[in-house]
Amino acid sequence: MSELIPMTCPKCGGKIQMKPADNRARCPYCGTDFLISNPDMTKKTTSLNSILFHHQSEPREHAFELQVPDGWILEGGIYRVGGMQAMMNAQAIEAKLDFRVKSDAQGRVMLHWGPEIKYVDPRMNPGAALSGMLSGNYSGMAVTPLLSPVDFLIKIVFPWAHPQATNVKILHQQELPLLVDNFCKRTTALGFPIIGEHAGGMVFFSYSEGNLTFKENTYTVIENMGPMAGGMWSNKDSFLERAPQDEFEKWQPIMAHIRDTGKLNMAWLAQEMRNQGVMAGAFIDAQKQQQQREQQALHLQQDLQTMDRQIGDHHALTNTENQKAEYLNMMNLEEYINPYTHEPETGSNQWKCRWVTESGDEFYCDDPYQNPNSVSANNRSDWKMTPVRLRQE
Repeated sequence: MSELIPMTCPKCGGKIQMKPADNRARCPYCGTDFLISNPDMTKKTTSLNSILFHHQSEPREHAFELQVPDGWILEGGIYRVGGMQAMMNAQAIEAKLDFRVKSDAQGRVMLHWGPEIKYVDPRMNPGAALSGMLSGNYSGMAVTPLLSPVDFLIKIVFPWAHPQATNVKILHQQELPLLVDNFCKRTTALGFPIIGEHAGGMVFFSYSEGNLTFKENTYTVIENMGPMAGGMWSNKDSFLERAPQDEFEKWQPIMAHIRDTGKLNMAWLAQEMRNQGVMAGAFIDAQKQQQQREQQALHLQQDLQTMDRQIGDHHALTNTENQKAEYLNMMNLEEYINPYTHEPETGSNQWKCRWVTESGDEFYCDDPYQNPNSVSANNRSDWKMTPVRLRQE
């Protein structure tokens, strides 16, 4: 049997017996959680054989709580997209989280929860495609084709979190269905339905920032709402954790403990869901109005295109008419409308009036009052005047 190691609770001083293989402990007297650390983990803990964790809340709205090592820094937290255009912004429906737990100001060891951001795939939404060409934005959502979790971490999350990073290398990447399983279990446990399709992925990076080289694990779940939601998709549970590259494995138990102790404030969640219901209703109403405006704009665009086409056709027809008129004048001809067939036909332009019969006889004269029927020209009484065909101007 392994020999027990005597430990002292860093908070209350209670005596605890630990197994050498254990790296976690909870004081039976005061309930403090702490981890057993290696003495070479960091300069800050060289003289300690335990780590004190404080029970702390998310600083802005107390949306959740978690265990944080003594002396570590909390940054960021819940934030909201607001302003005058909030009702037209899909990002304003729910609270956002941009939250960091850091071992020091530089973030030598850091855990970073990234916000859920809504996107829209223009291939599934003509309105978004049109807006994307103009501004890259549709109702507050970035117009971006659907990305896999791995591509999302590489192309969007990492550049956003570390814009100053250099010597970036991808150490490992893979799809993680277990992330989806975990997300779905937590979502249904809170009473929310699972909507759309989901995929999970993880990417390990190494990079330089400041004077240190870091190793960082990132992962996320992508939720695809599909064509029925107009191509809307978003990232869920985007998370990054880093430490100096040669110390990453040592810090893994502590980072895992911080992450795993997160617990939602249910009163905050209930209020948040009420807020989301109100904002979602307002957004849907505003979206309907926006869609009506987009439909009107689309009809206007179609009308303008039709008008442009008609103008082009008219110009082409006018050019053709002008060319035809020049030819007829050169050949001493005119184009008339046959009163029997109602079809255009050519005849001489040397007289002011032209008459025809049903069988095709022609009578020309300069006097518009000279009616061949009254004098029975050629013993016919079916003469009809042929008007000149009106030309397009």
